[in-house]
Amino acid sequence: MIISADAAYDAREIRQYNRNRGIRSNIPVNKRSRRHPKRGRPCWFDPELYKKRSAVERFFSWIEAFKKITPRFERYEHSFLGLIHLACAMMIRRILG
Repeated sequence: MIISADAAYDAREIRQYNRNRGIRSNIPVNKRSRRHPKRGRPCWFDPELYKKRSAVERFFSWIEAFKKITPRFERYEHSFLGLIHLACAMMIRRILG
């Protein structure tokens, strides 16, 4: 499993936490948060995979435009998924029509 996050999550503790659970961290190095440049092997980072992260974030920002569709209001997963499908259908209708 791979998790992508922005440079704000570039911390040794976060990378170690993910590594202990078998998760690869695709996090760019935040040069502003480091006092000294890191020595040794550089952290793994795939820029092409990171670009896909922005598409997922855009999708969820569109979904949040529909105020009812937020996880805190829905008790059951199937009703949340139904609202997601409804919102996607409405977005596609707006784009095509």
